[in-house]
Amino acid sequence: MAQAKTEKTSKLANYDAYFEMVQSRKKLPRNLQETLTDAFAKIPVSSFPQVPGGKVIEIDADTSIGDAVKILSESNILSVPVRNPAAQNSKDWRERYLGILDYSAIVLWVLEGADAAAAALSASSAAAAGVGAGAVGALGALALGATGPAAVAGLTVAAVGAAVAGGVAADRGAGKDAPTAADKLGEDFYKVILQEEPFKSTKVSSIIKSYRWAPFVPVATDSSMLSVLLLLSKYRMRNVPVIERGNPFLKNFITQSAVIRGLEGCKGRDWFDCISAHPISELGLPYMSPDEVICVQNDELILEAFKKMRENNIGGLPVVEGPKRKIVGNVSIRDIRFLLLKPELFSNFRQLTVTGFMNTVASATHDATKVSTPITCKLDSALGNVIDTLASKLVHRIYVTAGEDDEVIGVITLRDVISCFIFEPQNFFDNYFGFSAQEMLGQ
Repeated sequence: MAQAKTEKTSKLANYDAYFEMVQSRKKLPRNLQETLTDAFAKIPVSSFPQVPGGKVIEIDADTSIGDAVKILSESNILSVPVRNPAAQNSKDWRERYLGILDYSAIVLWVLEGADAAAAALSASSAAAAGVGAGAVGALGALALGATGPAAVAGLTVAAVGAAVAGGVAADRGAGKDAPTAADKLGEDFYKVILQEEPFKSTKVSSIIKSYRWAPFVPVATDSSMLSVLLLLSKYRMRNVPVIERGNPFLKNFITQSAVIRGLEGCKGRDWFDCISAHPISELGLPYMSPDEVICVQNDELILEAFKKMRENNIGGLPVVEGPKRKIVGNVSIRDIRFLLLKPELFSNFRQLTVTGFMNTVASATHDATKVSTPITCKLDSALGNVIDTLASKLVHRIYVTAGEDDEVIGVITLRDVISCFIFEPQNFFDNYFGFSAQEMLGQ
């Protein structure tokens, strides 16, 4: 219990550390920040535009992982609230909603599932001789050790063990080293993950807690937009559910992207035009230094790119070439849908380079510019132009480059832009959100 409390306190401290860093580096005059913060504190959440179509897309916790991926992809969204089917009649949102599922959670599950499957295969040379699935699962668990939630790992080992014992992989490299075994399994490996039992019927509820990227922290329709902006910036939320007091159903779902589009709509207002006309360097952007930018080389494996996102809790990486880090592309969590939905990609993902992956995505989308032309700006770019680009291109980050070599020297995220305009008033978090929200944010 004490350890859990310490971990929560640590997370809250990390939020403070980020915002303190931003406050120390941004150069917007304090009196202007105070004016804007006070103004946002008086704007009710109910005034914010509704999601497209006016209805929030939700899924039940008993939805299969495969169907969840399809819903996210077809709806062109990165995350979705998860309902608890057992609490349909509850008036308490804490019971009705289990959390928010996004691509990052599925990435974690698939990557760790793939690692577990490879470990099972590396220990399964006896399977080709007819050893039962139980033995293969036990051997796989032994080889696996502790890499991820035990329940999910065990499920993965059992699934691959069953496939091997059933003859699926008897002639495809069983008994070799783990990566080779997984590669040899090819498309059958993909089928094990998303198309065969028990994965075929694995539900969202199985991973929503273990792989949650961020907690479910709603605000009320009569809350202030300042609370939303702080959740989306300082407190690392990518989206904020909106609930009417006394009504457990979602009324809106405010994302970072939606806020940036809202800011873009402020063109023509004196306060916005005054701020947005400044070069980003005069406002302290980018907030991170060049050595803090996490990149991936174009000849690295795409698997490493997604692992870097997982380890650093970020949604995208610049793809660079050579020691001078010349930017040549971008990969994001959103791109993982191509890996999950295309068996030919998944079967080869352990050898697929970042360049190979980007080329495949460009081919699949019939739009090479999405990857071959990364979204960039310079230090003398106006903030207004950066906001326009983020809003019009529907991207979550823009890379700051310098010199003729287009070396990556910084990243400006949606979170950074939102942080640029506001600060957190003293005791606002304690007074507004209360203890329960502190508990949820500290999870």
